[in-house]
Order: sequence, then structure tokens, then C-alpha cells
Amino acid sequence: MGLSIVIVIIIITVLVSLNAFNNSSLMDRMIYSPYLAKHEKEHYRVLSHILIHADASHLMFNMMSLYFLGTFLEESLVFSYGFARGELFFAMIYILGGVFATVLPYLRNQDNPNYRSRGASGAVSAVIFAAIMWAPTMDLYLFFIPVGIPAYIFGPIYLALEYFLHKRGNTGIAHDAHIGGALFGILFILIINIDKGKEFLNQIFG
Repeated sequence: MGLSIVIVIIIITVLVSLNAFNNSSLMDRMIYSPYLAKHEKEHYRVLSHILIHADASHLMFNMMSLYFLGTFLEESLVFSYGFARGELFFAMIYILGGVFATVLPYLRNQDNPNYRSRGASGAVSAVIFAAIMWAPTMDLYLFFIPVGIPAYIFGPIYLALEYFLHKRGNTGIAHDAHIGGALFGILFILIINIDKGKEFLNQIFG
């Protein structure tokens, strides 16, 4: 059996990111700029930015999150829909989640030549929230909290925190991209299996 999509994504992302750390020209060509996407028609940037990261810690955090929750989600989708459909669904969540994560930053910064963002955080957020919707009772762990948090509790808290930080501003982090990716992950699971949404609500209100 070949490599999983998660492992392939991680390998490609790590190789491209490490190269970009030492190649400012490559970093500049791949970084997400709503201004350049609109005014220079460089639409490829809505995808290329997910392959580069600001630094090693940014890269490591995203890839670790993708490995743990992405592996779970990929295996769950393959088990439920078969290999071909399951792998396709996972690829769609990650790739389209990364694209969807650029929508809010684009609407807010399409005429701002100084806005730049990079990283797979939006795509990873899509995977995380798809996994949360798929298995709302699983425990999630944060590096600084040794106790597991049920996914159906973690999800709303995370989104509320991202929204608060987005509104406060000046964090240097594209919180709106995280929110956009998360919303896509939720929506995708509801489209392919509406019962997962019912299960999630039952955990909160049941």
C-alpha cells in the first residue's frame, strides 16, 4: 500500500517550506497577496501559499496537527466511503479548505498592497473541524493542556477565540483564514453526511 495523502502532503510541504526559508525569491512568488491576485491576476497564490511557512515552528505546528487529526480523518473517510472516494474527499477538504481560507482575507485586503500571508493553517483548520464534526466525542489535546477536551467543546471555544483575536487585531496571524478554513471543513462534512451534524448537536443539546 502506498503513502497516505496526509504523508504525501507533509513531505511536499516540508520540502517546499525548507527551500523557501533559504530562497526569498521563491517565498515572494508563493506568498498569498490578495492585492496581486486581484490586480496582477496572480490567482495561483490562493493555493501556493499553503506550501510555505513563516518559520520552522509554524511549519512544525501545522504539520503535527495535520498528521494527528488528518490521519484520523483520512482513515475514517476511507473506511466509510471506500479508498477512492475517501481519499478524494480528504484531498478536497485540505485543498479547497486552503482556498476557502483566502476568501475573507481577499475581501478585506484586495486593495492593500502590504498584506501578505503564508502557511497551511487554513487548510489544516478545515481538516481539524472536519474531524471534529466527524467524531465530536473524541478528546483533543493542546500542548499546554495535559487534559483531553471533547471535540464538541473544543470546536466552539476555538472559533470564539479566533473571532475575538481577529476583531482585536494586531496579532500578526490571519485569524480570518483560520475561521474560513474551519467553516469549510464543517460545511463539507455536512454536505457528505448530514447525520454528523445531528450527532454534533446532540452532544451539545442532547
